[in-house]
Amino acid sequence: MKTGMIILNYNDVENTKKMLNLVKDYKCLNIIVVVDNCSTDNSLRELKKYESAKIVILEAKKNLGYAYGNNIGLKYLEESGKGELAIIANPDVEVSESVINELINDFKENKHISFLGPKILENGFIYRGWKCPNFFTDLVSNITFFHRLSNKMLKYPKEYYNQALTKVEVIHGCFMMGRIKDFKKVNYFDTHTFLYYEENILAKKAMMKNLETYVDNRVAVKHNLSLSVDKSLNKVKKYKILKSSEFYYEKEYNHLNKLGMFFLKLFYYLSLGIAYLTFWI
Repeated sequence: MKTGMIILNYNDVENTKKMLNLVKDYKCLNIIVVVDNCSTDNSLRELKKYESAKIVILEAKKNLGYAYGNNIGLKYLEESGKGELAIIANPDVEVSESVINELINDFKENKHISFLGPKILENGFIYRGWKCPNFFTDLVSNITFFHRLSNKMLKYPKEYYNQALTKVEVIHGCFMMGRIKDFKKVNYFDTHTFLYYEENILAKKAMMKNLETYVDNRVAVKHNLSLSVDKSLNKVKKYKILKSSEFYYEKEYNHLNKLGMFFLKLFYYLSLGIAYLTFWI
């Protein structure tokens, strides 16, 4: 199956170059599309040096976030006809060719799979997919000192992953694969968010279209958590962006009523006050 990889770069050229050097000779990849998300450093100039018959460098004219940038790559693959499968990959991941081949074979052998991810190894934790957030889990996420419980509530029990391929609702956005035709069915990523919640929203849209998402428990990708976002945004700013995406998700995809939104924002403002104190102290 023709497979394309999309790498989104924003002021993270060293990691992106490292990623390109790792994957550029992988035979399983027919094309690699790098989207520079309107970087403010010398990223575009450096990345242009990698252009070839296999590597395409695209430039976003404005930075409207993760969803918008990755959609540029997805639409290029769809319109050019150069990919049946799309890989969304952060520049700070490490993935072997054997892992990609295994995931491609999963798609070949399981026609019902629309979106697929490997295990993600990140800071000593293993991510293997999770449930879509609901009002209660998002509410808890806004309660200081209890917010970590929200993530625990979204996890599947360990015994849930007994099979090699496990059906889940959400897969990690640092490295995911999907059929181009199914990305198109859900109208790609929702560009109303700048950062965060993209995977949850994609999962909701996939479920609405009865498209299935799986994780392959036999293979893993390492996520090294680049500091590119940290270089551009302080902790409070990131928290505000996260909650903006959360509110949009709850209103548009969980159809949360005005009373629910009131309580969600009430606890948010309380936690934001504590975040300001923590940041400045």
